[in-house]
Amino acid sequence: MQFLLAFIVAAPLLGAVAALLPVPPGLKGKSPEQAVLRHGVTVTGVILAAAVALTLGFDHDAPSRFQATTDISWIQALNIRIHLGVDGISLPLLLMTALLFFLCAVYSYFKLPAGPSPKAFVALILVLESGTLATFAVLDLLLFFLAFEMVLIPMYFLIARWGGAQRQAAAWKFILYTLLGSVVMLLGLLLIGLNSGTFDMVALASDNGRGLSHTTQLLAVLAIGAGLAVKTPMWPLHSWLPDAHTAAPTVGSVLLAGVMLKMGTYGFVRILLPVTPDGMHTFAPYLGAFAAVGIVYGSLACLALTRKGNKGDLKRLIAYSSVGHMGFVLLGIASMTPTGVNGALFANIAHGLITGLLFFLVGALKDRYGSSDLDTLAGATGAALYGRAPRLGAFLAFAAVASLGLPGLAGFWGEMLALFGAFDPAAGLSRPAFLTYMAVGAFGTLLTAAYLLIVVRRVCMGDPKAGPAPALADIQTYEFAAWTPLVALTVLAGLWPAVLLGLTDPAVQKLLAGGNA
Repeated sequence: MQFLLAFIVAAPLLGAVAALLPVPPGLKGKSPEQAVLRHGVTVTGVILAAAVALTLGFDHDAPSRFQATTDISWIQALNIRIHLGVDGISLPLLLMTALLFFLCAVYSYFKLPAGPSPKAFVALILVLESGTLATFAVLDLLLFFLAFEMVLIPMYFLIARWGGAQRQAAAWKFILYTLLGSVVMLLGLLLIGLNSGTFDMVALASDNGRGLSHTTQLLAVLAIGAGLAVKTPMWPLHSWLPDAHTAAPTVGSVLLAGVMLKMGTYGFVRILLPVTPDGMHTFAPYLGAFAAVGIVYGSLACLALTRKGNKGDLKRLIAYSSVGHMGFVLLGIASMTPTGVNGALFANIAHGLITGLLFFLVGALKDRYGSSDLDTLAGATGAALYGRAPRLGAFLAFAAVASLGLPGLAGFWGEMLALFGAFDPAAGLSRPAFLTYMAVGAFGTLLTAAYLLIVVRRVCMGDPKAGPAPALADIQTYEFAAWTPLVALTVLAGLWPAVLLGLTDPAVQKLLAGGNA
């Protein structure tokens, strides 16, 4: 177990180095490009297999305990240790990350985005995987920061070199926003470490803020929270996200939404809630307010993009929908209750599965039509997917109803639990304020249903007066292979939420109790 976790974090880096080396003659296959793409599938597949083995070997009777731990002194002068471990909070995120990277590698093998060297593409994907997996596995504040930053450069190049229109501007906006937030976050992490005498996240969580003054906690929450909020993204620090998603290649959008956004909310749960509880208690009402505004703002922005004549890009629409969905995650965290935090963690996983699927589908539509503009897709006979490509239309309709939170699918439980958490927030928090946030969030679910159903109607149904629609290439085998696992897991988590809640709840109970439960 200990070896497995260290292997999962380090192996993608070794795979990235290997991807840049000359291809051995016996492994070239039809071409060196095919060989390096096959290498990407192999490495991500091995990492996924290791993550599944880690999950099977995990002691599910003790999910609140860190398992598969490694604790080695690294920089003694700064008391920084290579400390790794997983519990019921981080294990689902680790497994989902490994799955999404493997599915993206499979998809890219058959549909590589236009751009420079495939070697560089595969190497960047693997470096990105290592950084995201490390973020969910490290238990040292400075290692967390290094892993948090490690993903920025690969994603910048994926957008800038393999993206679509306006990719350079979108990539620069992405890197500048996130780097600025990270600088502020580093100051907060240093403030905690220097005042407490340790950067060890387990020791800090067990101390539960007792070694930090109230002022120190306030400053730490303000600084770290700002950096995490940019990555989440929380309204009004979200403006980099729509541009980045619109310009990014399909797999870049899938990984950005499915994995990278989770790094921000994970930081709130793993660091701020247990380490600075008093500071979080002070700022929780404000975090809840920003979350509630983000839910409605994201939905209204999506509704505006669905209007005829607005040239609404579907990728941009899904990006704005992420602002709303992550608002539910932040609302659950702001409630500071086991119910709300469990809902936030569940919504994290649900969003990764469902929004990853949506970006795959929109990428497929863009490949077929040459555009993801909603007016273009709904013009003339419309995309009319039910008649032209029924399986593609069915997948899109499924992803849309899952995203709007239909009961029985994964999207429902996270949002419901987050609202329940706001209904009865932690002691000392203003219940009238959180009841208001709950009402605003519930209204946001109606707006979400409205824009997603409009998208399905305009893209899938077409105009019956325009005559029969010509045939269109339906789902290809590689697309079916990449998308079906996301559909299956969305249904599984929706019908059997205990799969996730059984892991997260004991860990959340212990985390909110300061390691004493």
